[in-house]
Amino acid sequence: MDLAGKEVAPCDIGVSPLPKEEIAKYVSEVGGWSLKDDGRKIEKKFTCKDFKAAMVFINTVADVAEQAGHHPDIHVFYNKITIELWTHAIGGLSRNDFIVAARIDQLPYMRA
Repeated sequence: MDLAGKEVAPCDIGVSPLPKEEIAKYVSEVGGWSLKDDGRKIEKKFTCKDFKAAMVFINTVADVAEQAGHHPDIHVFYNKITIELWTHAIGGLSRNDFIVAARIDQLPYMRA
């Protein structure tokens, strides 16, 4: 399944997070992303060449997030980046999180 090519749909309050079976299916489709917070979030760690490369990568991630209207939590520690995705409105994971994760995985970044 080409998750990166799927449309991000609005998720309103009251929509239920994905069931564990669907989460397991989607996690297998986005390599390197892992579940955290009892399956309520996914995260991936990136290591860039240096701080400047990390900032370039983060700005590119920000562009992807803005286009999708779905924004990750981004943590920066010099050249190390952790990106967390979850759907705040529903307090857990939606298909949108996996779509944005797949789009982020397509981005180039300057590895250490």
